[in-house]
Amino acid sequence: MMKRVYLAGGCFWGAEKYLSLIPGVVRTEAGYANGNTANPSYEDVCYRDTGHAETVLVEYDPAVLALSRLLVLFYRAIDPTAINRQGADRGVQYRTGVYYDDEGDLPVIRQSLEELQKGCDKPITVECEKLKNYCPAEEYHQKYLDKNPGGYCHIGPAVFAGIGQAPPDDHHFRRPR
Repeated sequence: MMKRVYLAGGCFWGAEKYLSLIPGVVRTEAGYANGNTANPSYEDVCYRDTGHAETVLVEYDPAVLALSRLLVLFYRAIDPTAINRQGADRGVQYRTGVYYDDEGDLPVIRQSLEELQKGCDKPITVECEKLKNYCPAEEYHQKYLDKNPGGYCHIGPAVFAGIGQAPPDDHHFRRPR
């Protein structure tokens, strides 16, 4: 049985591509989550103060990939201390978050965030919330970097290259500054 988690990590183009490459992830989808309206468009999210985060729905096989491991890899691709920004992108839609729809995942998520904080010099700003709403982004956003290999991505090549490698210590990984 596959499981789902919703991860907001700045622009969903790069986050979707990065997460799709993790062994055990079976499907990703760019979308909008935890905003104030139903079914927003990209223009609504960017210009109409809907409060949505650009988010990637991640469907994964828990027999291959533990949620705790997925989250460690996700944290490697974001700046967990940035408020409403990742890379060159600024705004509420670029905040970071872990949104869940299975209450059983909450202890794992909370533990992962506690461990992440131990490895950061500043307070982390990653939201941890129950999924309030989600809708897929427009088709042109889906698999964007596959369709546009030269497209913008705030995640550096070294992070992509390290997907299959374990951090020095999964429980006390200190992000390079």
